[in-house]
Amino acid sequence: MAHISDLIASDIDTYLDKHQHKTLLRFITCGSVDDGKSTLIGRLLYDSHMLFDDQLAAIEKDSQKWGTQGDQIDFALLVDGLAAEREQGITIDVAYRFFSTENRKFIVADTPGHEQYTRNMVTGASTADAAIVMIDARKGVLTQTCRHSYIANLLGIEHLLIAVNKMDLIDYSQVQFDAICQAYTAFASKLGIKNFTFIPISAFKGENITAPSQSMPWYHGPSVMQFLESVPVQSKTNQTKPLRIPIQWVNRPHLDYRGFTGTIASGTLKLGDRVQVQPSGKQSTIKQIISPDSPQEAGCNLAVAGQAISFTLEDEIDISRGDVISHADAPAEVADQFEATLIWMHEEPLLPGRQYWLKIGAQTVTATITSIKYEVNTNTLEHLAANHLNLNSIAHCNINLDRPIPFDAYGENRQTGGFILIDRISNNTVGAGLINFALRRSHNIYIQNVDVNKLARAKLKLQSPKVIWFTGLSGSGKSTIANLVEKQLHQMGMHTYLLDGDNIRHGLNKDLGFTDEDRVENIRRIAEVAKLMVDAGLIVLTAFISPFRSERQMARELFPAGEFIEVFVDTPLALAEQRDPKGLYKKARNGQLKNFTGIDSPYEAPESPEIILKTSQNSAEELAAQICNFLKLGQDPK
Repeated sequence: MAHISDLIASDIDTYLDKHQHKTLLRFITCGSVDDGKSTLIGRLLYDSHMLFDDQLAAIEKDSQKWGTQGDQIDFALLVDGLAAEREQGITIDVAYRFFSTENRKFIVADTPGHEQYTRNMVTGASTADAAIVMIDARKGVLTQTCRHSYIANLLGIEHLLIAVNKMDLIDYSQVQFDAICQAYTAFASKLGIKNFTFIPISAFKGENITAPSQSMPWYHGPSVMQFLESVPVQSKTNQTKPLRIPIQWVNRPHLDYRGFTGTIASGTLKLGDRVQVQPSGKQSTIKQIISPDSPQEAGCNLAVAGQAISFTLEDEIDISRGDVISHADAPAEVADQFEATLIWMHEEPLLPGRQYWLKIGAQTVTATITSIKYEVNTNTLEHLAANHLNLNSIAHCNINLDRPIPFDAYGENRQTGGFILIDRISNNTVGAGLINFALRRSHNIYIQNVDVNKLARAKLKLQSPKVIWFTGLSGSGKSTIANLVEKQLHQMGMHTYLLDGDNIRHGLNKDLGFTDEDRVENIRRIAEVAKLMVDAGLIVLTAFISPFRSERQMARELFPAGEFIEVFVDTPLALAEQRDPKGLYKKARNGQLKNFTGIDSPYEAPESPEIILKTSQNSAEELAAQICNFLKLGQDPK
């Protein structure tokens, strides 16, 4: 068992019932490298009898190999997920451990201390009720101490234990301990951290872990275990918050039953409650609640935060996966633009204007970071200007979504205020965010309906509007071919407009340079202009390098199926450089032109364009004719 109890022998049923109803505390250990996180966890497992004889034998064997003797066991050799993953050559991640005492059950996340793995610390902290911030007594407060404390506070962890470890290596000096406490308190006060407790420990020797240390009689506070057993559990406090149920599944096994399934993120739900579906705003009354503990025929009268339930409504209303159920008199906020704090977790930088998938609860929407307001230096708390975010950067940003979503500010509800960002090309999780508030303009801007629409304009012109998106290296022949295509279309009586990269930079985009951030914004603007022109019933040709797949995909998704024709002007770099009609490749090779595509800035070739043009095999006139034949023009729009 996880621990020894007299009830196991005398009254096993009572013991099992007591064990089943224990509260569960999730906490993390964090801090700088080699501060003793894994050793502390090993000691907690050992002192709660979670280590078995064969594991102890393995530890003792490894300890002898490292030169330790007697009861001085290196517990980190067993539980250090970082070391184990290094040996296996796999990605360093968060190591989770479970243990329990007579009073409570625990899940602890051992997070790496290296700065490049801060994203793993974010993963562990996102569901934690408490954090143990380790500080090496010999080194004091370090940059990573501040970074992890900042993130823990940012993610809503209200209870921090500042464990000043390795006190045995400084002769249990109270003076040094007090100095560390003073330095950390000064930092915490700037950050607004209120609930933190200092405990001097030696994880290696087990001092102040489960019992008071005889070596530090000057310390009269709780042990680590006493602290962990007394921390409030978030699942209990969530029950007092407004009702939020993100819908995960719509269940209809037969015609007479339509149930909705989800885990209650916060609040309580009772039979007869009047609820609201968001974002639609439709209302109904709870007819039946079914939990795993209740038979479907009978159901239950009450469900609370943390429970997975199904329920039915009195009215037949439309509910989909990702919708949120709230009490009718206390709904969540609904908006499509908000300010958020973003933690960037990927080697590829975040670029404003680029689209990502935003996943919040069970809902996934398309999101664009419209602006970075400022980046935060987590060591000094200074606000820094930034035009992109690198790995581990933390910043306040404005975010725009493709549709409204229900949410709460993260400070009010972690479950409905936190989200992740996913790269739309690689499907990698690249960021984690906390919603702060909705932008006022998200409630003040509406779509104005007009009577003359795209179909009417297209019928007047006797054509099917679309955009022909030319992409390729500089000097590949995009503008030349696009110009020839427009001439042929014009001769056929088609209504067209050519948006050329160089021409646009003399006006609409004259404020943009050639950094990755500016290239993203350049294509975003052109895509929106092309969308307006297609709405006007025109056939639009765009000739831009548009080097990134992500932005070309963004442009494609602005149009219905069949209206976006991607044309890859496939010209080898050597041939484009040989042509070099503007002398740009020569300047780039000489270092006179930075961020030039194909030289020191990447070009991501299309993977499945509608048309591929091989300029090394055909003339520009022949390639233009290929495009006109592909379009099958001359047909009236449907």
